[in-house]
Amino acid sequence: MILRPFLYDPTGCASFLFGCLTHRKLAVVDPHEALVDSYIAAAEEAGPIVAVFETHVQADHVSGLAALVAATGATAYLPADAGVDFTHTALDDGGIVELGNTIVRALSVPGHAPAHHAYVVADRKRGSEAPWLVFTGDSLLVGDVGRPDLHANGDARAMGRRLHDSLQRLLELPDHVSVYPSHYAGSVCGRQLSGNPFSTIGFERRHNRMLQHANAETFATALLSEMPPAPERQAEIVAANRRA
Repeated sequence: MILRPFLYDPTGCASFLFGCLTHRKLAVVDPHEALVDSYIAAAEEAGPIVAVFETHVQADHVSGLAALVAATGATAYLPADAGVDFTHTALDDGGIVELGNTIVRALSVPGHAPAHHAYVVADRKRGSEAPWLVFTGDSLLVGDVGRPDLHANGDARAMGRRLHDSLQRLLELPDHVSVYPSHYAGSVCGRQLSGNPFSTIGFERRHNRMLQHANAETFATALLSEMPPAPERQAEIVAANRRA
């Protein structure tokens, strides 16, 4: 399996090219509009991009999904009930997409957004379909978790409680599973994000202070304290991403 991270420092956004080299089926997770040509160039020798996954409708940057799908003919995958106005395949919780030997399983983790998936990835070339890594989007971040107010429609506390429950699902994964979020330090989607963009379930379980709250109410209270300003032009960005 190939895995290539793409880091966009101006807004602390991370996206990923990954997939099966044997069957030449690649995918991109949470593409950024500024990096579309870079994904295509990186995939040129490894195989075509056949899938584009969004963990959720982004609120801090314009997605590169539409441009990437137009350039490659890839299938767009989003969580069911994402509320977008373009052709895509809606994935329910537990939905599976096979990219040759690379197996992608959707895991519903709402809270940052009402419709939000993490994507748990396995590689048959490693001898099993046990989880190897997870793309967590804006749910579990390195050193923090995603803010619950950007898609909350006025009830950020309720979204915070939902995120608490969702994080318990991620913590059911084994400690060795690598964590690849869609944001790192410099993003307004978290508060104390690490400058290291990658982690593991085990490290976050032990050291992420937001994961130490056993109670959803105390978690939501802590999460809503000292919230950074919302992204500039947030409403315009969300509207643009819903229209592709």
